[in-house]
Amino acid sequence: MTEPVIATQAAPAVHSYPKLWANKKFMLLLCSFSISLFGNTFHSIALSLWVLQTTGSAKLVAVLTIINLLLSSLLGSIGGTFADRNNRRKIMLFTDLISCSLVVTLALVISVPSASFIIVAVLTALTTVSALFQSPAYQSSIITVVGKEHVQQAVGMLNLSENICRTVGFSVGGIFVASFGAADAILFDGVTFLVSFLLVLAVRSLPMPVRANPEPQEKKKFIQDLGEGIRYIWKFPFAKAVIIMLPTLTLFFMPSMMLTQVMAVNVWKASPFQFGLMEACIPLGYMIGSGLIMILGSRIRRRGLFIMTGLLCLGPMYVLLSFITSAAAAIPVVLLIGFMFSFCTLLINIILRLEISEEIQGRVFGVLGSIMSVAPSIGLSIVSYLSDHFSPGPVMGSIGLLLLLFALYTSTKLKIIRGYK
Repeated sequence: MTEPVIATQAAPAVHSYPKLWANKKFMLLLCSFSISLFGNTFHSIALSLWVLQTTGSAKLVAVLTIINLLLSSLLGSIGGTFADRNNRRKIMLFTDLISCSLVVTLALVISVPSASFIIVAVLTALTTVSALFQSPAYQSSIITVVGKEHVQQAVGMLNLSENICRTVGFSVGGIFVASFGAADAILFDGVTFLVSFLLVLAVRSLPMPVRANPEPQEKKKFIQDLGEGIRYIWKFPFAKAVIIMLPTLTLFFMPSMMLTQVMAVNVWKASPFQFGLMEACIPLGYMIGSGLIMILGSRIRRRGLFIMTGLLCLGPMYVLLSFITSAAAAIPVVLLIGFMFSFCTLLINIILRLEISEEIQGRVFGVLGSIMSVAPSIGLSIVSYLSDHFSPGPVMGSIGLLLLLFALYTSTKLKIIRGYK
């Protein structure tokens, strides 16, 4: 079998792409992505609250989380392969309709006083499966819609929108659930899927991905395409480096966020206002970083150096956080952590879209999503155990030291990322 080649060997585009604000297709997809994500925050809060109020069991909330993680790890690469083999716009349209139907059904089920948790779990699992097919189709469509010259600003806008929707959505969603109830909040999510469907429908068509080998090829079987995607990641040095770097970074980052909450309550004795402000600092810092990357655009010449600088700064910041004794001093450090995290992750996602062949991006994002869905749960399990048996400060300091060692390893061994222009 011929080895896959990277996108930089593909034939150049025969036309220039409009600027983002004038790119109707991108703006419609951005609105579709944002509105459905905003609705998902309502869904998440409402479902967790319904389970706790109905069953009084935190374990059942954990069961839903575990189901989501297992499905993500098992089906991520399959969803990505499906996106590469089929019309990505049609996938987005069908999954929006399927998700809308499932979520509306879920809202009706939980509105019944004697609703079965098993039915709720099945509907939630099916909604997750639908999302796992939609996400790679959406992510792999961006480069074909905006072109390489605008992909940095486009990914910056996507990440900025995602953080705004999550930050505002969780706040407004909590108020909405308190005012109208869990069923109505989940029904609202169903409406956002319908709006998302109409926005994608208005796109009319999406450009076909540029093929690295333009010669006609025999249609491969699904399992062959799936295997090719995994082999591509293993053989292509940049994709392999990203598969090492991003999940490991997430392995450290997600547990440290949980540990920050523990320290805020038990060590820093944060007031409710300070606790809320601290919770907003990570997404706020990330938004500031995303906005800066979006504004600078092509003026960022040494992107690999920015990635490594952000990664090298995170470890010492967590070590510093472990020695801080007040919430007021911790807040700016947490904000700076969110800012640096944006350079580590956002620029990597931009480069992935630039370097990986358009025809295989669905598979790469699917495999990456599968691995990254498992890493946080492993880290959270370990850190939760350690924080219960030791004081949170030393655990936070240990995370910082391990992250610093990983950053030093990455900057030394993953030269393909460090030297990226």
